[in-house]
Amino acid sequence: MTDLCLVPDVIIPPKFKVPDFDKYKGTTCPKNHLKMYCHKTGAHSTDEKLLMHFFQDILARATVIWYTNLEASCIRTWKDLITAFLRQYQYNSDMALDHTQL
Repeated sequence: MTDLCLVPDVIIPPKFKVPDFDKYKGTTCPKNHLKMYCHKTGAHSTDEKLLMHFFQDILARATVIWYTNLEASCIRTWKDLITAFLRQYQYNSDMALDHTQL
């Protein structure tokens, strides 16, 4: 079972709950969504494993499938996850920039 988890050895603090906010559906700027996630989990921002584990809770639709298909051997750190996420949804950032230049 642990082979199926991206972060198998995460330690979840008692009563920890991911803050509520809109889930990422893959259609908006990924950087803004990531900033909101980091801002709302600020108290736990030094716990990379916790951030990585609960990142799936802020995703919806195809983005959840993207997350569950990530290879644990390629995603070892929070930075790896952020980089993969931004790379996957970069076109949304590019689209947002194109619209601001009109």
